[in-house]
Amino acid sequence: MPPTSRRLPRFLHAASLALAALVSAPASASDELISTLNAVRALGCAGRPGVAAPLKSSTQLAQAAKGLVDGLKLPDALARQDYRATRTNNLWLSGPQGAKAVTDMVATNYCAALTEPALVDIGVYQQGAQTWIVLAAPFAPVLPMQSGEVASRVLELVNAARSEARSCGDKPFAPAGPVKLNTTLSAVAMGHAQDMEQRSYFAHQAKDGSMPPERATRGGYSWRAVGENIAVGQSTPEAAVEGWVKSPTHCANLMGRQYAEMGIAFAVNKSSEAGIYWVQMFGTQR
Repeated sequence: MPPTSRRLPRFLHAASLALAALVSAPASASDELISTLNAVRALGCAGRPGVAAPLKSSTQLAQAAKGLVDGLKLPDALARQDYRATRTNNLWLSGPQGAKAVTDMVATNYCAALTEPALVDIGVYQQGAQTWIVLAAPFAPVLPMQSGEVASRVLELVNAARSEARSCGDKPFAPAGPVKLNTTLSAVAMGHAQDMEQRSYFAHQAKDGSMPPERATRGGYSWRAVGENIAVGQSTPEAAVEGWVKSPTHCANLMGRQYAEMGIAFAVNKSSEAGIYWVQMFGTQR
């Protein structure tokens, strides 16, 4: 049965399987299998290069793999274990027994999944001649401890982007001068980021009906020009800014010569739909 993979929020999963009662393999068998899989992952297979970082055994993913046997769909099995992933791939193998035989089948048929660098966690569940393997990239925002460090990094990346001429979609933009951080704009951005993560939505219009200019005014920013970029799911400042630069409308905001200041904020909620929400506010005071 071929593996299935997903990128949030779309899920693809294997059909649930009705299985006869079989004796579960001991935990040591799973440990041995993970070790042999990591040996192949390090060397590479089927013409694919190896991956230095080994797969880490996850009890949560092992229980999620068992959940597949019990008839759960993968998203539900992961949710039951309170495991949030940004990418998954699950395999079902029937026939081979023993670590070497299972590993040989994975290396031959599913090498791409085994050697995908983004997948770093693994869970295994075995019953007799059948093996379920769940590979995942955990939701784990790689952010500095202090939000001020995040803001400084975003500002650095934004000003580097503004310093070069670029096309945002089909519209050319000349280099623009640097913007500076503004604490009021950052507070306005934080308010909207927290509202989105708490209510699990993604939009410029807040649930109270307000739009960016209204929120800026309400937050005490007397503006001559104001604009907003938002993003969801990116786990680093680099990824957030890269996404904005690649989006024509967000890029146009970022390159806007009418803006002199910027505010930035992010909010994290693992139980929300997107997990992490970014808000970037641009402005120029009256």
